[in-house]
Order: sequence, then C-alpha cells, then structure tokens
Amino acid sequence: MTTSEDNAFRPTRRTVLAGLAVTLFAPNIARAAETVAPVTKSVDAKVIDPTGKPAVAVTEPPLLAGDYAKERHKFRTDLLNKGPAPDKYEPLVAPSDADQIFYRSGLGGELELVAWVSRYERTPKPKPAVLFLHGGNAIGQGHWLLAKPYVDAGYVVMIPSMRGENGQKGNFSGFYDEVADVLAASNRLRHLPGVDPHRLFLAGHSVGGTLAMLAAMSAKRFRAATPMSGNPDSFAFFHRYPEDIRFNAKNPREFQMRSPICYAHSFKCPLKVMQASEEGTLQARATLLSKRALAAGIKMELVTVQGNHNSALPGEIEQSIQFFKSVAA
Repeated sequence: MTTSEDNAFRPTRRTVLAGLAVTLFAPNIARAAETVAPVTKSVDAKVIDPTGKPAVAVTEPPLLAGDYAKERHKFRTDLLNKGPAPDKYEPLVAPSDADQIFYRSGLGGELELVAWVSRYERTPKPKPAVLFLHGGNAIGQGHWLLAKPYVDAGYVVMIPSMRGENGQKGNFSGFYDEVADVLAASNRLRHLPGVDPHRLFLAGHSVGGTLAMLAAMSAKRFRAATPMSGNPDSFAFFHRYPEDIRFNAKNPREFQMRSPICYAHSFKCPLKVMQASEEGTLQARATLLSKRALAAGIKMELVTVQGNHNSALPGEIEQSIQFFKSVAA
C-alpha cells in the first residue's frame, strides 16, 4: 500500500470506532476490504500484475479438490518482488502490560520474529489462550488495545508480528508465507508455561482475518477460530490492492492458494465468521465461503455485525469471546 493511498483512504481504512479512537488509534489497525469487485461468474475485471499487464480475471473463485494443508506442502510461492511488508510501522516496543518474546519461523527457523504476550500468573489449571492476528501489514500498540477484552476474559493472548513487518527480516508474500508464521507463533504460544494446548483459539481482523482462515485450514491445533472482516477471496483482494502483489500474478494457482474460498472444505476446527453490515460485496464472498463449508460438513456460523470495517470490531470481538466459551464449555 502506498503512502498516498493510505492518506486517501484513512477515514475508512485506518481509523477505529469513534468512541474508542483516542485510545485505540494506530496507523495500521486495519485493512479495509469492503470496496472490492463483486462476485460474478463472468469475467468483469482483471487483476493487474506489478508490470501493469492484465493477469487473472476476477470471477467466482473455483472450489478445488484436495486438502489445503496437503496442497501447501506441495506448493511454493514464486515471489517476483522480494522485500518488506508495505505498511508504515511503529518501533517494536512491547505494551506496558505485555512481554515481548520471540518465535522462529521460515525455512529452518531462519527468521526470529517478535510477538507480544499478555502477562499472566501460572495456575494449577492451565489457562486457555488466544492467538490474535492483527489487521494491516504491521503491528502497533493499537492492536494490543483492541485485543484487551480477551485478556480481561481470562485468556493468555499473543499478537505475533509477521515476516517483513516493522523492519524485521523476511519477504512479504501477501497471505502465503505469513501463514507459516502464524503456525509457528501458535506453536510457541501453546508451549508457553501454564498454557493449555487443548484450549488454543485463533482470532484475526481484516488481513488477520484472512490469515486466520488459512491457518485454520493448515493445521489441526485450534479449538475454534473467529475470522473478522477477512476477505476469503484473494482474487478480489488483489484486484483492489494490486500494489501488494509480490508473486507471479500470471499463475492462477498463486491466488487460489491464498483464497480460503477455494478450499472451504478444509477447515479443521469450528468457525464463527463475522463481517460488518457495511462491508458491501465482501458479505457475498463470506456467504459463498459459508455455503461451501457447510456443504462439506464444516461447523461454521456466519454472522453480520452492525457497523463498518472498523466500527464493528468491538462487537465482533465480544462475539468471538462468547463463541470460544461456548466451544470450550
């Protein structure tokens, strides 16, 4: 995302619920997804690759056979443009009520990445935990404030940064190699002292919502997941944000492997997928995702929360907490 685009969309893409803006504002809280091309079965638009040439048509994404986790083992993304994540960022300083730890990801654990973890006391009974995936492509103090309700509800909370974010090593890939970071972070969280590995939950907003979907298809370790305002269709996402494409956009497989909607039968835990009432055509994609998942016997609930991409977030988080409690009851 370019600086000019960031400024142009700041009122809808970079702010939080008005009543919470003073305490929750951070430059990279969220990445809007409501203004995307509609789902259609005919070719109505083109995704533009970094060279400016039309690449992949935006149509209804295919439903593909095979398990997503197994497909990940066979697929390697082809990054044509290697470099850091596109968002401006804050210094990596842990919030006052959190600890900054590190986890390793990448081939052979070559990347050492930062994560923030809530402070907690070990108890005789291990505590449930939530891995919260931030919106945007950089971690900020505002994300920690957004996740506070999980801490208040008794969860150990970790917010991981991803490769290439906040000046860290690694190449931004846009919804692919970052999934490996999510899984590595979840492995670190579930092995923390006093954390119950059998009550590990996954939540994410916006970009983090899409990553939460992909991670929930990639490993059977989460008790439940709540993607919030995530776009399950990368064809549409990159049509809206072509400047974020770092991979070979001429290969449709690159988009498919970044699209939960193409592997909706692969989810490995119950989900509550939430979208804001003002997110427009994004709701159509969530509906198609749910239709495909339910047809495959996946336990998924699709909920619409009043508000826009950012203002609906407090309500989405509250519903997320209630869902986690109901699943673990």
